[in-house]
Amino acid sequence: MGTFKLDGRDIPFEPGESIIKAAHKAGVEIPHYCWHPGLSAPANCRMCLVEIKPPPNQRPIMLDILHLDRKTGEYVPAQKPKLQPACQYPATEGQEVLADSSAHVKEARSAVQELLLLNHPVDCPICDQAGECKLQDYWLEHQAKAKRMHDEPVHKVKAQSFGPTIVYDGERCVMCTRCIRFMDEVAHDPVLDMRERGNLNEIFVAPGRELTGNYTFMVEHVCPVGALTTKDFRFKARVWFLKSKESVCQGCATGCNTHLDYDVRHNKVYRYRPRDNEAVNKYWMCDPGMLSYRRAHDDRITSARVGKKSATIESALDEARRLLGDVARDHVAIVLSAQHSLEDNWALRELGRKLEARGVFWSGAAPGAGDDILMDVDKNPNTRGVQELAPEAKPFRALLDAVRESRVTHVLALGSATPSQGADDATTLAMLRALVAIGAHHDGALTELAHVVLPACSWAEASGTWVNRTGIHQRAEKAIEPLGMSRPGWQHVVDVAGALGVDLGVKRLREVRARMAPAPDTTTSAAASPAE
Repeated sequence: MGTFKLDGRDIPFEPGESIIKAAHKAGVEIPHYCWHPGLSAPANCRMCLVEIKPPPNQRPIMLDILHLDRKTGEYVPAQKPKLQPACQYPATEGQEVLADSSAHVKEARSAVQELLLLNHPVDCPICDQAGECKLQDYWLEHQAKAKRMHDEPVHKVKAQSFGPTIVYDGERCVMCTRCIRFMDEVAHDPVLDMRERGNLNEIFVAPGRELTGNYTFMVEHVCPVGALTTKDFRFKARVWFLKSKESVCQGCATGCNTHLDYDVRHNKVYRYRPRDNEAVNKYWMCDPGMLSYRRAHDDRITSARVGKKSATIESALDEARRLLGDVARDHVAIVLSAQHSLEDNWALRELGRKLEARGVFWSGAAPGAGDDILMDVDKNPNTRGVQELAPEAKPFRALLDAVRESRVTHVLALGSATPSQGADDATTLAMLRALVAIGAHHDGALTELAHVVLPACSWAEASGTWVNRTGIHQRAEKAIEPLGMSRPGWQHVVDVAGALGVDLGVKRLREVRARMAPAPDTTTSAAASPAE
């Protein structure tokens, strides 16, 4: 690995890396609009221009220019070094690059900013990008002066629907072409392009097409300004009122790293944003994953239930004790859940061992659509974690067979979803003498048919560990406060154990994690720099 100097600082780089990518990896930002670490580099915004010092004994490339003499008001001949786009210029050993320390670079950045803002509307009060907009940030850093052009700006399309998910505002667009390149290079559906020239440029959708598919939200995510917005988040919240926690997408076994944005004032989750992790999801997420944040609130179980009636936690525990307390242990089974965290599943596994339960099974959501980009056909975020935690666990269909044969008559289950979701599942589960379920959602037979239901926290309400399809252990942080009576699933298991006279020896989350088997070397906190 070589190094070069950027404003006097040594920056390491890999062979073939551009100056801006090496600086980005080192945590140094060179201002940019069109460059993105996951896309090709067209060098069309010119915001990342830098000055490259020539090697010794080599003449610099100079450009003849006219410079305004502010004292006389006349233009006089002058020279300046030819600046280079850092997104395309390769890093080389011993290279000396000037960015913030170059007066020529600072002047160029200010000029680029002024050019981009000549026709830009002052939509900041109503723009969803306000508060996280590159134009706002860079104006303060690199221009910070009043607009000099007072002519009528060029007007373009406003609030144009590109499809079922995305709205386009042509007047805000800076023609960085990130959206075009993403759809072509990552989504493999080149449905977007640019037309016209100069200040008449605008993005358009191919004739006869709409912007559809499983990755449309990413065009909004890569947009550095407010030109592309999602219909889901549009006009819903101001970003400066939102807080963010590092989380893990619950949509499938890929386990994409995310930022979960929520408003603490309303205890409400508003959106997901991808969080960079080259080992898992790079810089992207799919649309179903982006929308899965809604499960923090939708179809939630927020109160305990005994039979079909709401109950207190205490009365539900009393009923669980009555149903499970005096049963022969060889008729009791536990059902782990690929939809719940490793901590929740560990607690239930330990209780099953203490009870000497006849069988250990696992359940989860049914398979769904997948692709070769990010989406996995396994729609559970913790299948690998359950399999690692309890390799002896049998699939859900084995539980149904055991129930039909009366080998299992009493079940203590995590989660609600079942893989087949068929009528036969419900008919078979109805044969149980007792079904106690700990779940967060009304989306499956386990909670719908349960004799006792205890409301579990969603991933947004309790810190948890999730193991993705490749075996990487990742933590999702608690964001909002638990809804209603919800408690972490492992805590409900501890309470059920106490009601049955069993001591699991844990009372706090850190104690659960200390008792859990150590994670393999692939464990990661899933932390990375925010995606742009």
